[in-house]
Amino acid sequence: MIPKMVRNRCRASLLIFLLCLFLGVPHPGWSKQAQISDIIVTNNQNHLLVYFVTKGCFTPEMNKAIQNGIPTTFTFLIEIFKPRSLWPNKKLASLKVHHTIKYDSLRQEYTVILSERGNQTVVVKDYSKAQEMMADISNLQLVPLQVLEKNNQYQLRIKAELNKVRLPLYLHYLLFFVSLWDFETDWYVVDFIY
Repeated sequence: MIPKMVRNRCRASLLIFLLCLFLGVPHPGWSKQAQISDIIVTNNQNHLLVYFVTKGCFTPEMNKAIQNGIPTTFTFLIEIFKPRSLWPNKKLASLKVHHTIKYDSLRQEYTVILSERGNQTVVVKDYSKAQEMMADISNLQLVPLQVLEKNNQYQLRIKAELNKVRLPLYLHYLLFFVSLWDFETDWYVVDFIY
């Protein structure tokens, strides 16, 4: 037999979910979808580099959660392939880059951790600057140029996603709405010739 407290909690959660559904709380599929744009593939003397921006990734619910001190992490997946006609494409590199933001309400500042820069921690007071740092990848080294062959075609694939929020104890029962701001972009593909 199910304890009365568990039954009541399930009923309350179901009632809140149905109220939100009927009152028009946005569902991730209904909102503006996050997307990757401004992709630039270039090189310096030693490495292939990529630049890009993720747009539409900050929803009002996510902003509110960040302002309440919930750490939020974006993960960027980047892959480079060499296309082959009779065989599957050859994967040359696969990278995972993490950007994490946390708000300190006592100091009124945002801490952004950038994994592609050796987990560099940047502290800023301006939320729009912190958002820009979270969504922007600049000068990311992908592979050494010696791995690539001149005048050959290559394919770059990029995807961004918000890591699922893990709340302590039973807060996930009370704050079930945080799943409404999860996002994941489609794979963005750029074909280029080195």
